[in-house]
Amino acid sequence: MELKHIDIARLSVSPVNMRGGKKAPDLTNILPSVRARGILVPLIVRQNGSPDTYEIVAGKRRYHAARTIAQENGTIDPLPCAVMEAGDDAAALEASLIENTARLDPDEMTRHETFTRLVREGRSVEDISLTFGLTVLQVKRTLALGNLMPRIRNLYRADRIDAVTVRHLTLATKAQQREWLTLLDSESDHAPTGQNVRAWLLGGATISTTVALFDPATYTGEIVADLFGEDSYFSCPSDFWAAQMVAVEERAEAYREAGWSEVVVMERGDYFQTWEHERCQKKKGGRVYVAISHRGEVTFQEGYVTTKEARRREKGEALTKPVRPEISAPIQNYVDLHRHAAVRASLLSQPAMALRLMLAHAIAGSPLWRVDVEKQRANTDVTAESVEASASEAIFDARRRDVLALLDFDPETPTVVDGYAGDHGLPGLFAHLLSLPDEAVLSILSVVMGETLAAGSATVELLGALLKVDMAAVWQADDALLDSIRDKEVIGCIVAEVAGDAVASANAGESVKVQRQIVRDCLAGANGRSRVNGWVPRWMAFPPSTYTERGGVGSVERWNEIASLVDADNSAGEDADQPMAQAA
Repeated sequence: MELKHIDIARLSVSPVNMRGGKKAPDLTNILPSVRARGILVPLIVRQNGSPDTYEIVAGKRRYHAARTIAQENGTIDPLPCAVMEAGDDAAALEASLIENTARLDPDEMTRHETFTRLVREGRSVEDISLTFGLTVLQVKRTLALGNLMPRIRNLYRADRIDAVTVRHLTLATKAQQREWLTLLDSESDHAPTGQNVRAWLLGGATISTTVALFDPATYTGEIVADLFGEDSYFSCPSDFWAAQMVAVEERAEAYREAGWSEVVVMERGDYFQTWEHERCQKKKGGRVYVAISHRGEVTFQEGYVTTKEARRREKGEALTKPVRPEISAPIQNYVDLHRHAAVRASLLSQPAMALRLMLAHAIAGSPLWRVDVEKQRANTDVTAESVEASASEAIFDARRRDVLALLDFDPETPTVVDGYAGDHGLPGLFAHLLSLPDEAVLSILSVVMGETLAAGSATVELLGALLKVDMAAVWQADDALLDSIRDKEVIGCIVAEVAGDAVASANAGESVKVQRQIVRDCLAGANGRSRVNGWVPRWMAFPPSTYTERGGVGSVERWNEIASLVDADNSAGEDADQPMAQAA
């Protein structure tokens, strides 16, 4: 580099300067020093296509401080500058980042953007790590932020989300990131943050590969790794546990072959309480206890007996020698899998039984089944009250109470799904369903399906059309809806629909409030207007439609997606209500 003094008029900020944005820099802590002593540390510059002009690679704040002094005093001496060779953008970026990092750590998003530009200029991750005294992992972690959608990066830059949330969002696909942003924007839902993001992305499965007793390289299931290359997780808990328990049994068998009297594999989630056990040598009958946490961690506690057994030994009482199981865990696994295969093959010939079993799974749940109840979340209290007071909800609630009685559930249980708490769990519920006739089982099935039918879904549109649902028979307009209509074009169309085109034209210039009252009068037969019965807004009918060409009506958009299925499936819908005995 060549050191020279350059007139401030011949300087400008380079676009490669890491702080080269349009935002004015904060000069609070530098301006007094520049006023008192001038610019002492040279700016790093390079020629800007002309021998007389230079661009500042590092030193933007000093440059702006000098400009402020020049405006105050009318002039300023040429600034000391170290002139780089022209054209080397990567070196210029490094110079900018090194100086700024030494002075003040830039925010992580700024560092990411600069590192990314360095990579584009040909610098490797290893080169960047050596240049800035960072580990390769730190550089990869910063570069990984590039997988985030721009809006998420901006939220992080603005401190609206924290570093832990951002780090786990790098696990997400673009579709998952969009879904997370939708939750963030929702007034009724909540976006997961911090460590909860990982559980949300993996469906609750947050079992790290570090806890596996087996070699993850031999694992045939799916493993999800974060983009930092630091953490990885098993995406399917059941696949992990199958492999983990095989490995546990192999270790347990090795202990038995080594002469341990007994290996106790504890129930998953049970803790090994040291205060309930005492040390005991292997040759004196000490056991190995295997503790397994729900997170997949396995610990082997060697050489223990229970405190109760230790006291009995001290009294000289004879202890019962543990009985070794007739078959090992691998043999038990072999037996279980073959019996499972035989049972499910036989189930193919019993669809009525299979339907009852599926219904029991939907109600009680199982390790492989998770069914959620539609919460019917309303954006406003008036909407919630309107739905709760509707005829449809009254009909459904009455049938739900009948079903609770059929199943011998507590009549105050709010839902049939998740409502079973019998001593025998899923098998007990299944056995009870086997004792019920087809008609009762179908009644239960319809309520369970209704409880788990997603509101605002295309499935609702399809069912409404197939069932030929008449909204006018179960719904009538109320203030919760009418007060929400504030679009003048829409309310004008509704006035024409209920009062006629002449009334609509005569009142087209009136306010939305006035036109809304006309609709109320027509529906109630008040103020001299003829009563209109059975009116249903186009958006709520089956099939739905719009009043304007603007679109944006969710029910209509969903209907358009599946409208072609109705003709094809109509005959199937008509034949679906056949007795299960015939189907079997």
